[in-house]
Parts: sequence; structure tokens; C-alpha cells
Amino acid sequence: MVPSDTLSTVIVSPAAARTRGGSQSARRARPAPASALAAATLAALLSACATEAPAPPAETEDTSSTLSLALPADASSAAEAIDAEGLREAIAFLGSDDLEGRAPGSPGDDAARRYIAEQLEAAGAQPAAGNGSWDQTFDIVGVTSKVPDTWTFDKGGEKMAFAWDDEFIAGVGNQQPKVSIENAGVVFVGYGIDAPEYDWNDFKGMDLTGKVLVMLNNDPDWDEDLFAGNRRLYYGRWTYKYESAARQGALGAIIIHTDPSAGYGWNVVQTSWTGTQFELPATADAVATPMPAWMTYAATEKLFAWAGRDLAADITAAQSRDFTPIDLGVTTSLELDATVAADMSTANVLGIIPGSDPDLRDEVVIYTAHHDHLGRGTANEEGDDIYNGALDNASGVAQIITIAQAFSRLAEPPRRSVLFALVGAEEQGLLGSKFFAVNPTVPPGKIAANVNFDAGNIWGKTKDLIYIGYGKSSLDSIVEAAAATQDRYVVGDQFPDKGFFYRSDQFSLAKIGVPAVYLDGGTELVGKDPGEAKELMDEWTKEHYHQPSDELNDDWNFDGMVDDARIGFMIGLHVAESDEMPSWNPGDEFEAARQEALSALGDAGN
Repeated sequence: MVPSDTLSTVIVSPAAARTRGGSQSARRARPAPASALAAATLAALLSACATEAPAPPAETEDTSSTLSLALPADASSAAEAIDAEGLREAIAFLGSDDLEGRAPGSPGDDAARRYIAEQLEAAGAQPAAGNGSWDQTFDIVGVTSKVPDTWTFDKGGEKMAFAWDDEFIAGVGNQQPKVSIENAGVVFVGYGIDAPEYDWNDFKGMDLTGKVLVMLNNDPDWDEDLFAGNRRLYYGRWTYKYESAARQGALGAIIIHTDPSAGYGWNVVQTSWTGTQFELPATADAVATPMPAWMTYAATEKLFAWAGRDLAADITAAQSRDFTPIDLGVTTSLELDATVAADMSTANVLGIIPGSDPDLRDEVVIYTAHHDHLGRGTANEEGDDIYNGALDNASGVAQIITIAQAFSRLAEPPRRSVLFALVGAEEQGLLGSKFFAVNPTVPPGKIAANVNFDAGNIWGKTKDLIYIGYGKSSLDSIVEAAAATQDRYVVGDQFPDKGFFYRSDQFSLAKIGVPAVYLDGGTELVGKDPGEAKELMDEWTKEHYHQPSDELNDDWNFDGMVDDARIGFMIGLHVAESDEMPSWNPGDEFEAARQEALSALGDAGN
């Protein structure tokens, strides 16, 4: 998922559908799935959940006692519309083989959008994309890179080659049909960060034009006063790294992959950064790395040793403000061709339940979930090449559909309007929500709050509720009060080093100032031994994440998903009924954007 206000363009990744000479392995002869630039949120979520369950709060008093939810009398009965049967029905359709993995711009994508619109209409929602349409259509560019089998480096005439797929992934990143790198110097730039507010600059004014930069995939994390300690900021995201390299004039950027720094294994890089990649059309001021790449830690370590360096020692050196870029004394050449398809489109599906208060109905609460997945690609051992995306993210769409059904059961619509935005091309870098944020159908200052769902809980009821973004806004007390109705306690991001807040669609809304809730179920399963959730989630991540086996199965337990969706319903309903809109906490990184959005409303009235 691609975050940050500083991200001016989405970086493309490579494709496995390649034109090559010579023999190829069976795996390489088949196209890989048309997957996202960003490792999808689910990979990070499940990778993160693969740790011990969080401990309950130290204090046992009701933390929600200071807030009473502003809910109508029939809220509880309306919430019963959210049930396992409804969730399963929606997931069964969206995750079926018939939709072929819902890749952006595909027939399956179109079918998914039609189904969602039908379900929203049945729940009493009205089309909200303008001109009576459900679809907020946006153009996308498909880039399919052709990558050589090997990538060669040169040191005084001596050559070292690395194998595509096993050791590196690379692709065309600037929507051009060809990228040529010839005898470019290779430079290690540490974290690749330029952050004046932290008095941190890894580049030290070195001219890096035309170079290939090697970067770490995180940010400094050892001091709470420096880059927020172990809470990863946007500076630690791989998207920032590629943008940072482009601003230096680099031709290429290699991110060193490790499981901890990425939040997922190399297998996710292999499946998620290959196949046709989609982007929003480049703008005149777009800045993109011509050749974004990944390399395994082992391969990078071998490259450094061959260059006479010690990678571990150089990483240690990078953990200082005094670090200066290290020229490895090697050069590299690589030529990549790409097929660029600029005549494609997908859409966000937008539906609205108008509010009942004449003074507040022009303000909205917005629910989001992404409807896309990876399409068709590399077949597994059973010959299945459809990446169904049942959990990621047919489950999130199903939760939104059933929440819409719950709103339809209220005797009267809430005071504020409720907007349902089932966004497209999330797997490609939050493209749909990014497009909506740039082209909102409601002024940002009138969007009261966002509730986002990305991958549901299929393991059962939990005692805890993970809330990504906890501590950032006045939504905290609302989430706590809603969780208390199920005798659950709220915990914040249990894995702050993964930077989850920047990885899903709520981030696009936060950038335009909208306070956001990203609910992530929980990890303390009711009636289960400690650690059992870890084992279940570890197994699912290893076996099914971004694989054809992400399919709806009879062993799914919908109890936790139902609970989470009902809490999401109550959160949005409370916001829709309250006198005041939520706000970011003073000093939060998105507070200024909110103030700007609210100020724009005043300016528009003058």
C-alpha cells in the first residue's frame, strides 16, 4: 500500500510474464498474478498477528465510561442484519472462480462492481458517484515488464550475476516502454531518508544522478525522539524509498528485503511484485524511479562481500546522523522492456444513505473496503491459477455490505449521511482511495470520519479489538465504548514497526484530514490457549496469503467477523448521530490537513 503526501506517483513493479531466450523453469514460463505494488495490507496484518496475543489492559475499569454512544433505540436490532449468512453469501460470490480474482480492469472486476452496486441498492443506498452512477471511474495504466533471467554487476572486469525471482525482483517504474541502465555506479545510502525535522540526511549532498542506490527497508527505530522510535513512519515505507531515490536523480533503487523489515517473506515479493502492475496515469510533475527493485538480504550480503564490504557493518554505520553514502566500487547494467497499456479503467463503487437532519445531512461518515484482488497468474501445484482473494478483501467488502443492510433496518436514517465507498485497485498502491481523495464527491471538511475494513477475522471471537490509529484522534473513546458493548477491550497497533496505518485505504482519507478508524479484529481468541491464534495466523499467512488458496472454506469461523462489523456499524452510527464531528488529537500529523479542509469550507462560503 502506498502512503504519504510526498508520494507523487505510484511506482510500478515488474512482471513475470516475460519474453526471454533460452529455457525457463515451469514457474517462470507462466505469468504471475497481476498483483499490487504494495504488499497488501493483509500480508502485513497477518504477519504481524503471528506473535503472541496482546495482554489485557492493566486496569480493569470500564475505559468507555466517559462516553455514552449516541445510538437510536433500534440500533441493536438493526445490527442483527450483520450475520454469518450474509457475510458468507457475499464472500462466496466475490471470491468465486467465476470472477477470476477481480484484477483491475478485468471482467471479474466489472462483475464485482455490479454485484456491490446491486447489494447497496437493495440496502436502500442511492448511487453517489455523480450523474446517477454507482461507479466513480478512473483510468489506470498497466505495465508489464520483461526482465532478464540474471542481473550482472561488474568490478574491474570481474562479473557477478544474480538470479531473477530467487535473488532479485525488478521492473520498469516510470510508465515507459524501456529502461536502460549501463555501467551505473552502485551506492549504499543507508535508510535513504532526508528528514530535516529530525536533522537526518543520508545523502549528505552527494551527486547520485544516474546511480543505482541500495537502501534499507525501514527507518531509525532505537530512540523515541527520533522517527517516533519503533513506530514506523512513512520514511520507513518502501514507497518512500523509491520516491526518495527518484528525487536524487537515481536510475534505480534496490531495497534490501528482510522478513522483519517488510512484514512478509520473500515469497510475497515474488507474487506481489510480478505480473502486470497498475498505476494512475503519470502527471507532468510525477517523480518516479525508472527501475525499482528488491534484493534478498543474502544476495545483497554476497554483493557487498564481493565489493570488499561487510553489509552488517555498513548497516551499523547507517544508524548514525554522520553516515555518508558508500560507493561500492562496482557498476551494473540492466535493460528492461515493458508493455504499457494506457487504455484501461476501473472504478470505486459509491453509494449513499442520505441523512435525516437538514443541517447535518451534507456531512458524511464514509465506510471503505477495497473490492479488487490479484487476478490470474502462476498456478499452484494443483493447477489453480485464480487468486480468489476471499479473505483479502472479499471479506471486507462483505462487512461493508452487511453494515449497509444494518443501516437500512433503522426506523429513520441517521442525522448525517452515510457513504459506502468500495474502492478499486488497492492492491496496486491504494489507487482507488487515492483517486477518491483527490476527487472527493464530498468536500473533505464535510467528511466526519472514515471506518475501514481490510481482511476479516476467520478464526473466531476475540477478547481484544485491535484499532490501527489508536491514540491519534477523538475516535478513540467511540471505539472503546463500542467495544465495551461486547465486553471487549481496545488495543492499539500491536506491531507499530510495520507502519500499518499507512498501508490501507484509510490513509488516503487521513491525508485529506479525515479522522479514521481501521479495525483489525483481535489476536486473543476466546476459549483458546495463548499462542493458538499465532499458530493459526502464521499457517494462513504461509499457505494462503496472495495464493490461489485464499478461498472461502467450510472451516471459516464468522463469529469474530460479525462482532467486528457490528462494532464498525456502531462507530459510524454514533458519529452520524453526534452533534460534533471527530477531530485529530492536537499535534497529530494529520491535524493540519483537517484544519485546512475545514478552513476551505469557510472560504467557499465567502
